[in-house]
Amino acid sequence: MIDTLPRRGEAGAGARTGIRLAAVLIGGLVVLLVATVLSLGIGSHVVPPRTVIDALTHFDPAQDDHLIVVRSRIPRALLCLVVGVGLAVAGAVMQALTRNPLAEPGLLGLNAGASLAVVVAISFFGVSELAGYLWFAFVGAAVAAVAVYALGTAHRSAATPARMALAGSAIAMAVGAVTTSILLSRESAYDQFRFWAVGSLQGRPLEVTGAVLPCVALGVAGALALIRPLNALALGDDAARALGASAPAIRLGGGLVVVLLAGAATAAAGPIGFVGLVAPHLVRLLVGSDHRALLPGTIVLGPAILMVADVLGRIVIAPAELPTAVAAALIGGPVFVALIRTNRRIAG
Repeated sequence: MIDTLPRRGEAGAGARTGIRLAAVLIGGLVVLLVATVLSLGIGSHVVPPRTVIDALTHFDPAQDDHLIVVRSRIPRALLCLVVGVGLAVAGAVMQALTRNPLAEPGLLGLNAGASLAVVVAISFFGVSELAGYLWFAFVGAAVAAVAVYALGTAHRSAATPARMALAGSAIAMAVGAVTTSILLSRESAYDQFRFWAVGSLQGRPLEVTGAVLPCVALGVAGALALIRPLNALALGDDAARALGASAPAIRLGGGLVVVLLAGAATAAAGPIGFVGLVAPHLVRLLVGSDHRALLPGTIVLGPAILMVADVLGRIVIAPAELPTAVAAALIGGPVFVALIRTNRRIAG
């Protein structure tokens, strides 16, 4: 049986972690709530806060502002929540599985696999609707993850963090080359592909959220069920084995969780970086590396970060707007550099 709970002498540290986690959850929820309210009112057409409340409480289909809030911005906000949770938790699990602090969904080739599948869907199957891309992208991400794991464990080698990272990079480059080749030979597919590949929450109907929500919910449940094994794996394969855990079994289970979370999020919104990288790092800086605190904090901060990025993307070049992936990168880059500098100061 795996037991990574703190002993009696660690009770004080556990209490401090609990207090910090409560602060992270409350602060994250406040940021998420404020950003969500702004998300419902801000856009190419600004809807006053009072009208937003009226649309939520007394919806009138005859009023254009009510239709904008209910038919366009609520589905976008809901998708933002689901995608933010999926990317952030997937990043936290990937960093634990690979013991690589730079791990995020792109590392294992998930984005590249999803992109290739979307290009194939457009070019060879004539798929033109987002709902059609969705399942191709999900399958592409899953196939890429399986290929990376197979390559990383070839010749009965152990799936070490370095081997998995190298296998992911190799698969991503190879798949990216195939994707580019197809796009160059079928230029008509490019316009459709770039709409998905730019990474945006705009124009996604509510059905997209409904389609990926079960995958994200199942993935989050799986990640929470793996808390103790992930804590054991963080100590190293030998230590995990001594605690009664099987490192290959943990990586297999964690890999399935990552495919569900990152595959569903990427399929719905396109490749969006930095959320899966920044959210776990920020939570780890505040509450430590224990996944009992890390994962709940990540579940809250991930969608909060993505929602803030989505709102700022509508403000900085209004009345036009930046794609969510671009806004997330503009925010996530400086934040990540600041986190690295902070960690260096803490490390001495």
